[in-house]
Amino acid sequence: MRQTMGLKKLAAAALLAGSALLAAAPAMALDNPFLGIFPRPYDFGVGPKSGYRGGSPIARQTVSYAGSYAPGTIIINTGERRLYLVQSNGTALKYGIGVGRDGFRWSGNKTITRKAEWPGWTPPPQMRKRVKGLPAYMPGGIDNPLGARAMYLGSSLYRIHGSNEPETIGQAVSSGCFRMTNDDVVDLYERVNVGTRVVVQN
Repeated sequence: MRQTMGLKKLAAAALLAGSALLAAAPAMALDNPFLGIFPRPYDFGVGPKSGYRGGSPIARQTVSYAGSYAPGTIIINTGERRLYLVQSNGTALKYGIGVGRDGFRWSGNKTITRKAEWPGWTPPPQMRKRVKGLPAYMPGGIDNPLGARAMYLGSSLYRIHGSNEPETIGQAVSSGCFRMTNDDVVDLYERVNVGTRVVVQN
């Protein structure tokens, strides 16, 4: 009987402690200067190639697509916050993406000049000025904000890359890059090659 009472008290104490941590979580998030830049480890499984829990809030789909672009061309519509990969049969694969926030959106024609799996990240100097405490370099892996894959656009600093923050897909939150869920960016990565044309429409 005494042992049962002790277990009940221990369970009650654990429940109270958990509630206190949950109540403190929003305050801690508000104080986090890296919110939206660094990933959250609990979105991932174990190991850098295990993926993450939680899919895109915008489902990948095949849609009708009438246009003059050659099959294999990537069309990015920043206003719509969608990426289209043109197919050969009058259709396109349509993906949800995150785009640049106000002041960071751009348009133009690029080509994919490099592809990388679990890429490392070197924050540009201007970003390190804006966000204090950023490292000079982050190796690839589950803690890297570039996610599972990156496709580099021309000689610019811009990329189409993964993200472990699926809730930001469909939002304007980046510094000019185009972010996708890791599931979607892996799918796109396998379908395109270096030299693929990328048309960014703002």
